[in-house]
Amino acid sequence: MTRADRIAALKAASRERILVLDGSWGVMIQKRGLDEADYRGERFAGHPGQLKGNNDLLCITRPDIITELHDAYFGAGADISETNTFSATTIAQADYSLEAAVRDINLEGARLARASADRWTAAEPHKPRFVAGSIGPLNKMLSMSPDVNDPGARSVTFEEVYQAYREQVIALNEGGVDLYLVETITDTLNCKAAIKAIMDLEDEGYEPLPIWISGTITDRSGRTLSGQTVEAF
Repeated sequence: MTRADRIAALKAASRERILVLDGSWGVMIQKRGLDEADYRGERFAGHPGQLKGNNDLLCITRPDIITELHDAYFGAGADISETNTFSATTIAQADYSLEAAVRDINLEGARLARASADRWTAAEPHKPRFVAGSIGPLNKMLSMSPDVNDPGARSVTFEEVYQAYREQVIALNEGGVDLYLVETITDTLNCKAAIKAIMDLEDEGYEPLPIWISGTITDRSGRTLSGQTVEAF
């Protein structure tokens, strides 16, 4: 099935029924009780600093576990499974000094999800499976200051956020995702940077894919972390 065929099938299925997304990845990975060696593998054996907890890195170092989780969610009835790439941007991976591994994490994350989805679709053609490229919210915000004493301070620029998302979405696209999931967004301006990165790819000739956006309401005020209502978001 070509990507165009998969997107057509995704749209057709969504018109007919509610589609089921997979569940929590962090919890499922934590249940495995992995240690530092699992996160390092051979490639990052000598990397400085602790890598345990960098779940996205498992796309490279423990692809068997990531594949098992995709299969488990599809086996439980999920129509769509996310790539294990929630924090796979240069900005987020800077915490581990792994900016150089970002492209490979996203490529491998997309390829693992794609292979699993294709196997399940082949086995159950009446229920095609799809892959959502997971694009997380970042650990730095464009709309809020990291310094309570300086409301105008920012730790990143729009261009830096845009470039970080651009590298991620290119790799996810090339890895074979069916749609982009800009998820758990707390800052609308970060979200805009991600959307611009995606739409600019279309202008450059990359195949356009559906964009799915998930915003996060932080408390009973009904607002995002940056203070917007759902309607404003």
